[in-house]
This record gives sequence, C-alpha cells and structure tokens, in this order.
Amino acid sequence: MATQNRRAGTIYFKVDGYQYDAKGDFTYNLGNPKREGIIGADGIHGFKETPQLPYIEGKLTDKADLDLDRLTLLDDVTVTLELANGKVITGANMWYAADGNGSTGEAELDVRFEGKTKLEEI
Repeated sequence: MATQNRRAGTIYFKVDGYQYDAKGDFTYNLGNPKREGIIGADGIHGFKETPQLPYIEGKLTDKADLDLDRLTLLDDVTVTLELANGKVITGANMWYAADGNGSTGEAELDVRFEGKTKLEEI
C-alpha cells in the first residue's frame, strides 16, 4: 500500500530483475556534475563542474544459493533500488565495482555498482 507519509524503511535491490536480500542503508549518486566554487582574492568568481561517477552501493545478506563469483563478475546490467518513499533509482549498463568483501557475523556482502551514464530517478 502506498503512503504519502513514509519516507524511509523497506527497500528492494534488483539486478537485471533478480531481487537480492538488501540489508541496511544503501547509498547512491545520480552522477550529476559536481559543482565547486572558484574563489579569487577579490571574491567569488563562479564555479567549475567536474564529472561524478554514478553508483549504487550497500550490503546484501548472503544465502546458500547466491553465486558470489557470478555476482562479482557482473557487467552491463540494469540495477534498480526501490525506495520506501516510492522512488525508483535505476542504472543501465552498470558493472560490479566492490572489493567482494563479506563478513560471517551477519552474513553480509558489500556491493557497489558503477556506470558511465547518469542514474534515472523515477
């Protein structure tokens, strides 16, 4: 059920339509240019723009049928992050870019997907 008051909470993380067990906070960057001020001795001159790498990253919970080798070699995939507020963040032609680290205490796996093109916010 959709709600206009919910802002955070349940999320869904998918790669090429396959839903993984998302755990904890995920972060993302749409890939818009980063703006930084240019300051001269006589005041503010304006700003410069530099590219930023679009990415989606977070933690997954490992499970018996999760193929870790396959996951860490993924390339040219579509990644979606469905947020509790109803937004969907989507990246096309992304690749796996994390170190492949996992931990046994909570069966956590770090994941990061990066791409060349700006993420879409739907």
